[in-house]
Amino acid sequence: MNKRMYVGNLDYNTTDKELEEFFAKEGTVTYSKVIIRMDGKSRGFGFVEMETEEQAKAAMEKLNQSDFKGRTIVVNEARAQNNKGNFNSRESNPGYKREGSGDLNYKLRKLRRNMG
Repeated sequence: MNKRMYVGNLDYNTTDKELEEFFAKEGTVTYSKVIIRMDGKSRGFGFVEMETEEQAKAAMEKLNQSDFKGRTIVVNEARAQNNKGNFNSRESNPGYKREGSGDLNYKLRKLRRNMG
């Protein structure tokens, strides 16, 4: 089991410190981070890492579906990050084509050329 946990459905005004303090009731927090969008606003989720796997497991069991700042939060084991969502990268998507039959922009340009 991992010591890092995903925490979802956070209030959008939650800070890293508040998240850390909430989880500190269950053990020693070594890392807490609320994920922020490019415009500086919260994305509504974050990550917390506990000192031991036992503390992380206890925190997940106790805090999953609990109330935090008026919202019912979700606490799960964090999964490894992957690049599946990045379709603009040849490394993350071997079937990537800049232009071709599956590209909507390509189809629109082709349709405009045929109409005009």
